[in-house]
Amino acid sequence: MDDVLRPLLVIGGTVALTLLMGWLIDRALRAADARHPETRLWSLLRSCQPPLQVLLASGAVQISYAVWELSLGKGDVVPKILATLTIASAAWLAIRAADAVGENTLARYEARTEDLARVRQFRTQLTMLRRVVTTILAIVASAVAILLVFPDLRALGTSMLASAGVIGVIAGVAAQSMLGNLFAGLQIAFGESVKIGDTVVVDGEWGTVEELSLAFLTIRIWDDRRLTMPVSYFNSRPYENWSRGGHEITATVYLHLDHATPIPALRKRLQEFLLGRADWDGRVWSLVVTDSTPTTIQVRAAMSAKDSGDAWTLRCAVREELIAWLRDHHPHALPRVAHSPAAISPSGTEDHPAA
Repeated sequence: MDDVLRPLLVIGGTVALTLLMGWLIDRALRAADARHPETRLWSLLRSCQPPLQVLLASGAVQISYAVWELSLGKGDVVPKILATLTIASAAWLAIRAADAVGENTLARYEARTEDLARVRQFRTQLTMLRRVVTTILAIVASAVAILLVFPDLRALGTSMLASAGVIGVIAGVAAQSMLGNLFAGLQIAFGESVKIGDTVVVDGEWGTVEELSLAFLTIRIWDDRRLTMPVSYFNSRPYENWSRGGHEITATVYLHLDHATPIPALRKRLQEFLLGRADWDGRVWSLVVTDSTPTTIQVRAAMSAKDSGDAWTLRCAVREELIAWLRDHHPHALPRVAHSPAAISPSGTEDHPAA
């Protein structure tokens, strides 16, 4: 009974002490956050408390286990469990700390600049770096746990190295797609071709880049659907990026009207309508006849907007306004099916070739 009660008392006391230490550290971070309101670093570092608590507890229990020469009997696996937990919590703490530093850096950058494109670019690069760091830390922690905590697996690793050439070829072929997406994601993040928040048109779908990971890119479509695509797609196929080089965009509306349409009056009505619209940025506008068929003419109205959202709203509003104005004031300008006889020439006689 003493062999069981003694380890439990030592472990329980150690855990209670580490909980007290974690609480004191959290209070210190809270006080530092109150003294330095100009930075979010201290408040963000408070998110590191769970992994820090686990790290302190597992490390302290592991030390107590060795100092007090505790043991639960033959084949005791507690030290290995504690060592594994310590390594995992250390990696978890490093990931949380890196995230806190990254978020604080992004917040300070957003406060210093008013260029939204630069902010979105920095956010994209930071997101990609955080994912790479997380992956590397997870792999390193797993390797350290296997090599240090489970020495029996070293023999397995030695035997696998004997056929490293074959394994390398097989792994390279199997991971070709994954590695291709990884490098494509890094190229996108630092090549500025696509950023989080960009408005893009991919495979006929219009939406906003919502998330960029090591393998996939998620686009939030205008109807709130999500389109998930491999990042390698954006390095091998053409797509439209409406945010590249600035958010400004020129919206266009095409109308098919009758040949008798009063184009100058319609152009004047478009100008009057745009002057009363807040979503028109005032840069450019135009209304021209772009095509003609035996039955109709094609009229194009163009007007600039500050971003794709305003362009869509303005496009719909202009189309609705021009059609309604023609219906109320010039109904003969709307296209219709011709069913009347052919028009008589001004001379009153039919045109015939000379005999």
